[in-house]
Amino acid sequence: MRRSGLLLAIVLVLAAALLSACGDDEGDSTTSVAGEPGCTEVKPPPVKDQSFKKPGNVLDPGEPASATVETSCGTFVIRLDTEQSPHTVNSFAFLAEQGFYDDTVFHRIDPGFVIQGGDPKGSDPQLAGPGGPGYSIREPPPQRSAYTRGVVAMAKTEVDPPGTSGSQFFVVTAPADAGLSPDFAILGQVTNGMDVVAEIGELGDPGTGQPTQTVVIDKITVQTG
Repeated sequence: MRRSGLLLAIVLVLAAALLSACGDDEGDSTTSVAGEPGCTEVKPPPVKDQSFKKPGNVLDPGEPASATVETSCGTFVIRLDTEQSPHTVNSFAFLAEQGFYDDTVFHRIDPGFVIQGGDPKGSDPQLAGPGGPGYSIREPPPQRSAYTRGVVAMAKTEVDPPGTSGSQFFVVTAPADAGLSPDFAILGQVTNGMDVVAEIGELGDPGTGQPTQTVVIDKITVQTG
């Protein structure tokens, strides 16, 4: 899926992504909080090998919920769309609950377009791209869906039917609309820490989408109510 049909989830070019460490864990960089970007120096974490069966209910359809995403560049919060995308959000919440996203990386950073994470093997440039949770779900988004700045959606391959998702997600960093067709299941909207997302969004090669620094997802926590 690049702007003319870019494959956000399983683009083979991601297999060549060289994740460059900012330094070691003992750097002097500022530790961030929500709304205050500043990347801590980190090394790429080991790849993860986890596989699950399709989950049962973790969240009820329409139940108010949000996800706090803690990264090495700070924290941002996603309001989860449990009304429009109950199955997509339920799967994401299940994986977060299982620690699936902990110690993974943003393996695609395309400045002015998207940042993408959720590949358990994304920290290895030889393996990055096709990683997933061992299952997929399908929840086609409404045809009116727009992928504007701060929208969070699930990645898929070009050959997958609309609304197919596994574990990989992307956050739109485009100034307005990313110009994507309504084929990607909507997860939610960033409501806090968009400046952190923007900071991450600058740490990539605009030609290839390869990260120029390692950005780790430390933990994703889902809250209800």
